[in-house]
Amino acid sequence: MEKTYAVTPIGRIFTEAEKPYIELQKDYARGLEALEGFSHAVVLWWFHQSDEAPDRKVLEVRSPYRRGPGTLGTFATRSPFRPNPIAMTVSRVIEVDEASGRLYVDYTDALDGSPVLDIKPYTPSMDRVEAPTVPAWCAHWPRSLEASEEFDWENEFNF
Repeated sequence: MEKTYAVTPIGRIFTEAEKPYIELQKDYARGLEALEGFSHAVVLWWFHQSDEAPDRKVLEVRSPYRRGPGTLGTFATRSPFRPNPIAMTVSRVIEVDEASGRLYVDYTDALDGSPVLDIKPYTPSMDRVEAPTVPAWCAHWPRSLEASEEFDWENEFNF
């Protein structure tokens, strides 16, 4: 029998006046110490609105991408429907407020109130790949987070 693991959220993601931030539970606020100075953080969060037993059994999804293949395996997507609904977002760090337990970021694709599982500093020596490759159907996508800001993402999706 496979071992199961318990995960305890350390905080939640909120957006106030279109400014996203992560509010940590009081017991975890000290964990923000020395995060200041990192330009970006990797935020692991829970797809809390897609955490039903049937959602965890989905291993293939209809492609949401206009140029993508008709069907994609769950692990070839960032779909919330997956065995463990864990999500990841890389966000630019705007402000670290250890006193309030808040980490202000420039962007998140998480829904308001999404539980945060962990925060890690983005470090190019471990997180950046010099020359990544992707399938032909998404090779025209921007090569960086910064370039994505100007990209017409609405034209990429079927919905």
